[in-house]
Amino acid sequence: MIDLDDTDRALLRALAQDATLGAGALGRQVGLSQPATWRRLRRLHQVGAIRRRRLVLDAGALGFGVTVFLGVTLAAKGRTSLADFERAVSAIPEVQTVQHVLGLYDYRLRVIARDIPDFERVLRRRIMTLPGVGAVDANVLLSEERRPGPL
Repeated sequence: MIDLDDTDRALLRALAQDATLGAGALGRQVGLSQPATWRRLRRLHQVGAIRRRRLVLDAGALGFGVTVFLGVTLAAKGRTSLADFERAVSAIPEVQTVQHVLGLYDYRLRVIARDIPDFERVLRRRIMTLPGVGAVDANVLLSEERRPGPL
């Protein structure tokens, strides 16, 4: 675990709200000079508290109106089949997240598509043809009340 003080936490909260802020603007928010803020940010990157900054796009506004969660059970569960599946599924651009889970399924995928026919195409031509896929269960997202936010 990484040792963080109140100032580090304030910096992380501010970045979680707006990752485009520079060291000067962040420093003003938390009461530090720009150089002191920059040193803290560099340390937070070095110790792994900040892995990367990321742009969040609105899928619906870009024409991707359907989100489907897939539960995938592999036919064989050897180390090779897991690696082959992960490598192949990660190459599909419509698959937004790949989660190896414990429970009813081996993997949980978040897939976006323009509409249901587009999702069907992705499912039939790309996902069902992946190495090791045994069974797939789909849940269509109706609404999302809260997206993952800052820790």
